[in-house]
Amino acid sequence: MPPADSHKQLRTVRTRTGAVLPVLGQGTWRMGESPARRKDEVAALRLGLELGMNLIDTAEMYANGGAERVVAEAIADCRERVFVVSKVLPQNASKQSAIAACERSLKRLGTEYIDLYLLHWPGEHPLAQTLEAFEQLKQSGKIRHYGVSNLDIEDMRAAEALELGKNIAANQVIYNLQRRGIERNVLPHCTERQIALMAYSPLDQTRLAIKEALTRVAARHETKAEVIALAWTLRHPNVVAIPKSSNPRHVQENAKAARLKFTAQDYAELEAAYPPPKRTVPLETA
Repeated sequence: MPPADSHKQLRTVRTRTGAVLPVLGQGTWRMGESPARRKDEVAALRLGLELGMNLIDTAEMYANGGAERVVAEAIADCRERVFVVSKVLPQNASKQSAIAACERSLKRLGTEYIDLYLLHWPGEHPLAQTLEAFEQLKQSGKIRHYGVSNLDIEDMRAAEALELGKNIAANQVIYNLQRRGIERNVLPHCTERQIALMAYSPLDQTRLAIKEALTRVAARHETKAEVIALAWTLRHPNVVAIPKSSNPRHVQENAKAARLKFTAQDYAELEAAYPPPKRTVPLETA
């Protein structure tokens, strides 16, 4: 696969650990579940790479490793220019189990290293153990950066109080127009500390309510409402969004979101139609 054109290079987010993430990547949830869809899934990921979306997010949980195998096929001839994110299940997050899980993911991904390795969500194993495993993996060159997923503000504070907490590079949480709870504490906390905020389900897994204001903004930009909603998540300089699509047309539409420029009127109308919560709410999950 040839390198992406220079004009397709996206804005990036740099974390406190030195990781550099494109602001728009590709998710792989539900990929790898059906052999009949594999060709289309690989093609969609490769199209995204051609359009500059050089971050691919996956996890050992997705299709029991099947999604990682799809990613392996998609990046086989261009691994050096793809930022690969994968996640370990909480039940596999003890010190020894996390190392073994990472090695299994590496094998499925067909790569010698993972750019960013995350704990998928908090579980029974102490986070200190998980971070020790991650640090060992980093020192051995099997991962380059590590972080967490689905951690609310109190869990984030507790994580950073740990000896290795300062090395947390990212927190992956749900964030979209109609789920804005993280703006009250998690997002400011991460931004202040240069911890990348990775937004999964930026279109709320097709559950996003298409309100009149969203339709109006989309019409002004001559694009679809979903493109506007995705672009909205990227308005914040510390947010990386990872929409998933196996549809080539949707992949092309997603790519447009990173280059869309909002006006003050656009922001005002969307803010009125999709206001943030007026009080602190618990972290939502998909």
